[in-house]
Amino acid sequence: MKDDLIIFSRQHQKVITHLIYGLTQLFKNGQSKYFPYPETMIDEGQTSPVPDVMLIEPSTDLTQVIVEITHTQGVKKDIEKLKTLMQDYGVPEGFVFDYKRTEWHHFRLLDGNFLQDKSSFCHSIGADLDNLLS
Repeated sequence: MKDDLIIFSRQHQKVITHLIYGLTQLFKNGQSKYFPYPETMIDEGQTSPVPDVMLIEPSTDLTQVIVEITHTQGVKKDIEKLKTLMQDYGVPEGFVFDYKRTEWHHFRLLDGNFLQDKSSFCHSIGADLDNLLS
């Protein structure tokens, strides 16, 4: 079981690395106006939960998209974490990615309500996050 934890941890970090690399390229090429940060506190002014990936508007320093990477057993907990962060910090878009099932959970916060689907398309940057993983 200990070896499984190491594999999951490496797979988790691999997904984060691919997303950060791809999202950075989109930012540098002018295809996205949001800068990606890996595993950074959402509120630097106080201790706050840490999403796996955040897309930040550089001019306002506001979080526009958060992504949680998980495996099947953690999906439910990470969806709740994501929704709480989105509501608490006014984040308009979020994703939970189950890397074991290669399954995306997409959330948009509109007028205080969540719209949910199984898409990996990020409306905030106009790109499909799943394409960044290959």
